[in-house]
Amino acid sequence: MKRKPKIILASQSPRRQMLLKRLVSKFECEVPEVEETASRHLTPNEIAKTNAHRKALAIAQKHPKALVIGSDTVVALGAKTFAKPKDLQEAARFLKRLSGKTHQVITGVSLLSLEPLRVKLFSETTHVGFQRLNDQSILEYLSMINPLDKAGGYAIQEHGEWIIGEIFGSYTNVVGLPMERLREELKLW
Repeated sequence: MKRKPKIILASQSPRRQMLLKRLVSKFECEVPEVEETASRHLTPNEIAKTNAHRKALAIAQKHPKALVIGSDTVVALGAKTFAKPKDLQEAARFLKRLSGKTHQVITGVSLLSLEPLRVKLFSETTHVGFQRLNDQSILEYLSMINPLDKAGGYAIQEHGEWIIGEIFGSYTNVVGLPMERLREELKLW
């Protein structure tokens, strides 16, 4: 019988850890020390997959026999990407820009083992429609969450009903891991 590899989530995100616990009973977490790219020469999808793979590779180099899961979520409105805001003012600007529009949440995932070498890189996209938000509703929403560790400055799982009108696609993808696709890929692994 083939032994299952140790699984390491290359993330410090409590949301990703919570989601992965639904699929995998035993895994470790390590924070990758990599600088995320946001190159204007890459599409939002390419940015998400590149960052996910860089995170996985940083951890896999320390644990070559492990299955490392790297992930990165990008919020995009067309070609414009919204990173984690640097302060509340930037978070408010992000929400104002997304107000009344449908944007994309793209999560790139890298499954990586170096010994033996196996790589699976994929992404999922969910379309999120924001309600029309005025300045007061934006300030009220931001007073209820910490937007600074979330791409786009919002969290669907934290009072998302205040700002989101509809979603098309995976809810867990917006939280930070596309669980439906990840489940299938882990079965194939």
